Amino acid sequence: MSARILIVDDEHNIVDILRENLVREGYETIEAYDGEEAVHKALNDNPDLVLLDTMLPRLNGFDVCRRVRQESSVPIVMLTAKSEEIDKVLGLELGADDYITKPFSVREVLARVKAQLRRVSLSEADYQGAGKDLVFGDLVIDQEAYQVRFKDRIIELTLREFELVRFLAQYAGQVFTREVLLDKVWDYEYFGDVRTVDVTVRRTREKLEPDQSHYRYILTKRGVGYYFNKDAGKLEE
Repeated sequence: MSARILIVDDEHNIVDILRENLVREGYETIEAYDGEEAVHKALNDNPDLVLLDTMLPRLNGFDVCRRVRQESSVPIVMLTAKSEEIDKVLGLELGADDYITKPFSVREVLARVKAQLRRVSLSEADYQGAGKDLVFGDLVIDQEAYQVRFKDRIIELTLREFELVRFLAQYAGQVFTREVLLDKVWDYEYFGDVRTVDVTVRRTREKLEPDQSHYRYILTKRGVGYYFNKDAGKLEE
């Protein structure tokens, strides 16, 4: 079955252009033209991905993202006409998986959509050691259940956050640049902003790390990138 894309924008010409090109690529589309309609369709029409404009009537895109994330982990790519970094970061902090700044090329949108859907559809067999729990003391990364647990508590992560933790943990001790992480976790070969990695790492740390003043699991190699602490379990009493 073809993937179903929810397009949310109050500009009908943009919706028409995106719908035409997505359908040409074999996708099914649903459309919404205001924030309230977007929330309803995102939660009731089972889209595989949401293209979400930030400037919407009735409910803005950031509020839509927040409300959808309370109930769904569907991939969300935000479309923003604003170039300020704070708007991009806000969307990612609210749980969006990516953002594209207007004016955008259709080629870029299609590449991002394909990348997001490809990551969701990858089988667990595509990962090294798939099916085995990755254990670092009290932290358990359950690859079959797509869960991360700290002691008896489930840490609520988005799919992208989980994949970031799992990838780094699979190669614990190995440092990865932001560009490599975009390629391996986000699957971006041609498009992508390294700030997406930084924001996702920060958001994941807020959920994962028991002590925000001293990171135990995801560490930074200054001037290079990020890595998972292979000795994290040994630090626990």
